[in-house]
Amino acid sequence: MSVVVARGHGLCAGSWRFSDVTLRQRARSEAWVQRVRRPGGRNGAMLNVFPGHPGQAEPTPHAQAVWIDLVDPDPQEIALVERTTGLHVPGLAELSEIESSSRLYRRNGTLTMSLPAVQAADTQARTTPVGVVLSRERLLTVRFARLRAFETFAESCKDREQISSTDLLLGLLEAIVDRLADVLERTGEELDQVSGRIFHARRGGLRPKREENELRAVLRAVGRSGDLISKLRDTLLGVGRLGPFLATNADWLTDAQKPRLETLQADIRSLTDYNAHLTNKVQFLLDATLGFISIEQNDIIKVLTIVSVVGVPPTFFASMYGMNFKWMPELDWAWGYPYALMLIVLSAVLPLLWFRWRGWL
Repeated sequence: MSVVVARGHGLCAGSWRFSDVTLRQRARSEAWVQRVRRPGGRNGAMLNVFPGHPGQAEPTPHAQAVWIDLVDPDPQEIALVERTTGLHVPGLAELSEIESSSRLYRRNGTLTMSLPAVQAADTQARTTPVGVVLSRERLLTVRFARLRAFETFAESCKDREQISSTDLLLGLLEAIVDRLADVLERTGEELDQVSGRIFHARRGGLRPKREENELRAVLRAVGRSGDLISKLRDTLLGVGRLGPFLATNADWLTDAQKPRLETLQADIRSLTDYNAHLTNKVQFLLDATLGFISIEQNDIIKVLTIVSVVGVPPTFFASMYGMNFKWMPELDWAWGYPYALMLIVLSAVLPLLWFRWRGWL
């Protein structure tokens, strides 16, 4: 396992030993990201270390790092970070707990928090746990999937001269909320398109098979959106719980950080309201789609019912005149056969006319 340290301000290239990891320092302008990557490791797992100041060049960067980001860590990486920082690194099982006492707690002046994060993909969204360990000096994050909010926020921090662990956490939460807002907006646009397909598209000219396929596609689209919105709600609730917990337990919050936390909570409330609106819209579109499916089924049953009713009178007369009795007056009539045919046709046409008059056809 190798560590590549990239920092700016004209530092010379060098290397040193840190525990069982070889650190190689490279000069790079305006860069302060340190990545630990396991060659051939599972899911490209890595350790990202962010020093508090891009110009500092300490021989033990892990111990001085203000933000350590663990991505799908293995036991060796967890042990290394715990040994270096003295912080407890929660594992996947611990972060997957759903009770509030396991997700939010304070121990030895360190805040440990967890929340479910949504990894939104084009095909299927899934939820992955994210752990946050915050102290006055350091921020430690643990995740088990690549999340765009983390990557975007890390890139935005490169130009900052100095930043504290709490500012990092607030910025990271703001990036997560911004990402949630983007996904909610995109989901709302997709639901508008689905609504147009349901209510405004001309569907009368479609063949029954194409109509059925269209309704199936709409139902799948509504279901995917509903599933994503449900997962986004879980993430919003998780981030929303962090705000009051930080305000109550992070006694080192500065006067400049408290307004940011209040703004973050206000944004979460507005997104929660919009999420509830989208949930209601999904339910409405789902009911409408199922209603159209029910109408299609009723039309099929109606046609079958009319056919069965219309076919009864002709069958009756055809069966009656097909009986082989010795004496049947109509057999001796000159127009007996045309009379029977006319009676059979009328017995079929008259019910059809009556159904049409009633508006059932």
